Amino acid sequence: MKLDRYDLKILEILSRDGRITKSRLAEAINLSVSPCWERVRRLEKAGVIEGYSARLNTDVLVRRTPVWVQVELKAHNAESFARFEALVHDTPEVTECVAVGGGLDYLVKIEASSIDTYQRLIDDWLTSEVGIERYFTYIVTKTVKQSTAQITAEDLSP
Repeated sequence: MKLDRYDLKILEILSRDGRITKSRLAEAINLSVSPCWERVRRLEKAGVIEGYSARLNTDVLVRRTPVWVQVELKAHNAESFARFEALVHDTPEVTECVAVGGGLDYLVKIEASSIDTYQRLIDDWLTSEVGIERYFTYIVTKTVKQSTAQITAEDLSP
């Protein structure tokens, strides 16, 4: 998909403020509302814009203990990765998971109601048939920065 300067500016603005009004967005990129909104719909339809969401402060709703876990699997094949990833998708306490290189397989963020709850979850994972070789737990003591990804027009330039 070919993106012009208007598209790039729309993406930059929406990555910072997904709730901006149609008229403010149009004003910010120097287009009238209808052509601006047609561009947004085109970007959505093309899959460039996947959706909009609100970042929730879960501490206000319910206290959670964030824990990061490094996971190494016993076997390194497609079936083992698929089995572990299915487990991650089926575990609501997992809020983030990335596959990584460099000596381990996954970094997993688990937000449990307590350390005890976290440990029971890990114990269940270890006794399941998912194939965890070893894991390392890192309890979060303070969140230093948390944000959603934001882009600039320079990031999108060829």
